[in-house]
Amino acid sequence: MSHFSVPAWAKKAVWYQIFPERFRNGDPNNDPTVEDIRGAYPHDVTLPWQIHPWTSDWYELQSYEQKNGKDIWHNIHRRRYGGDLQGILDKLDYLQELGINAIYLTPVFRAPSMHKYDGATYHHIDPNFGPDPAGDLKIIASEVGHDPQTWQWTAADKLMLRLIDEVHRRGMYIIFDGVFNHVGINHWAFQDVVKNQQRSIYKDWFKVSSWNNPKTGKGFKYAGWWSVKELPELRQDENGIVTGPREYIWAITKRWMDPNGDGDPRDGIDGWRLDVAACIHHNFWKQWRELVKSINSEAYLTGEVVDHVEALKPYLQGDEFDAVMNYNFTYACTEYFMDERNRILASEFDRRLRELREAFPLDVAYVMQNLLDSHDTDRLASRIVNRDKAKMRKWLEYYKWSIGKNPAYDTRQPNAEERQAQKLLTIFQMTYLGAPMIYYGDEAGMWGANDPCCRKPMVWEDMNYNKEKTPNGKKRGQDDEVTFDIDMFEHYRKLIHIRNSHPALQLGDYQTLLADDERDLLAFSRTYQNQQAIVVINNSRSDQLTRLAILSEGEFADRLENDRIFAAQTGRLDIEVKAKMGRVLVRR
Repeated sequence: MSHFSVPAWAKKAVWYQIFPERFRNGDPNNDPTVEDIRGAYPHDVTLPWQIHPWTSDWYELQSYEQKNGKDIWHNIHRRRYGGDLQGILDKLDYLQELGINAIYLTPVFRAPSMHKYDGATYHHIDPNFGPDPAGDLKIIASEVGHDPQTWQWTAADKLMLRLIDEVHRRGMYIIFDGVFNHVGINHWAFQDVVKNQQRSIYKDWFKVSSWNNPKTGKGFKYAGWWSVKELPELRQDENGIVTGPREYIWAITKRWMDPNGDGDPRDGIDGWRLDVAACIHHNFWKQWRELVKSINSEAYLTGEVVDHVEALKPYLQGDEFDAVMNYNFTYACTEYFMDERNRILASEFDRRLRELREAFPLDVAYVMQNLLDSHDTDRLASRIVNRDKAKMRKWLEYYKWSIGKNPAYDTRQPNAEERQAQKLLTIFQMTYLGAPMIYYGDEAGMWGANDPCCRKPMVWEDMNYNKEKTPNGKKRGQDDEVTFDIDMFEHYRKLIHIRNSHPALQLGDYQTLLADDERDLLAFSRTYQNQQAIVVINNSRSDQLTRLAILSEGEFADRLENDRIFAAQTGRLDIEVKAKMGRVLVRR
């Protein structure tokens, strides 16, 4: 294995994942029109349409939707709420107050869908995310897509560069979503292939199985990602993506990592999250990593590889990614903290975490993105509501099961007990080894089933939201209040501040002190240089008193309870912990 150094800053990262279309509408003047959604599922641009009210009930059809006679699930995919880059800029102070120091943006390049994994280009930010959509479209139309010499900077591009600058000015980092396996049907190269067929200069970019032929009656057929026709796949050979699109990806990598082209990457993004990374050949990632690291040796690369540990190993040997989105961490936390009837034992939870820590080169564990949910899962608050019903580790089954359309999935607001389970989970996430990642709005108390219901508009404190009904017209006692959860926000803020203030929680080693199956207690230490932190987790429904054997004397302050002092004497530390609560003890 080659020498492997991960970016030092990524070990101290607290990630915040933003879905730009749903985060904040900072500039209503750039809102999409119905023409801007042409090419996106469900391919409906003729029926009535408007920007959807940000604070409306997610499950209620608005008057413009009621006119089309389609159900809620058809209409949800047509909705656009107008989130944009100005909205993110406006809320950087909010993220800074929360303690966030690293931002992951889901795709921001021009695309017709709300999720933007169907890119129409990679070298321009979506015009509806910037201040001058009409002007941007004129600029884009004047370019030759594959020729960087013809590329210009649009107003949306320039606003993105300003966002990157503002993020860096605050001592924060920002990464883009790299969707290199496929494009959208609006992509300029694919559109040329559709028009010119085998005469197109881009004919070898895609996996075309047949061309239009009036004589034989054969039609144009191509491979879409997972057979989704809206997502034409780029062609690959033994080296991964073939020459034409590969050169394009190389060019856009340089564009966004070193916008001035002066060899100084400080005005560019700090890395990439790689979409459906397992669908692209390892040889491509190896060569692309060399390019990325030659531009910025401290750039961070994390892959979306949802698989078991053995399947992850080839990506994390120092010649491809620095980390992956740590879904195995998500599974283990779901099985220990969320499930009740089917809960794994504390010792089994400890064993699964150890397996993950020891599977890869040591530094990898410190930069893994330790998420609890994302834009591709149900929200963690709703997973707690639906605990014990299905196994998340059976990923594809769970993905299809955990949707709002499924009557067995409960879409209600979490109750106080379920909120406490989320708080306990957060204590663990913020003190464990690795880089915690928050999905936008979890800190505000948001809930929701899997896609599309995990992609609701952000709940803000300065807005008044309509109550939320149920999907499918099901009845329950009362509608749910949708408000910004100040108590949950303060809990997250406090924990992130504790993490950011103590190098032991960012850089320290990890040692299990206790895994008590009978009482459902877990305790571990994090030690870095001369600093030590001890974390005690009580996952039971009863208050517990426990005694930890530790080697040294001294006093520990609980950072969660106003620095309450616990004294270690004669090699032991006695601690009581409330039910479904934890302590974060730092040696004084």
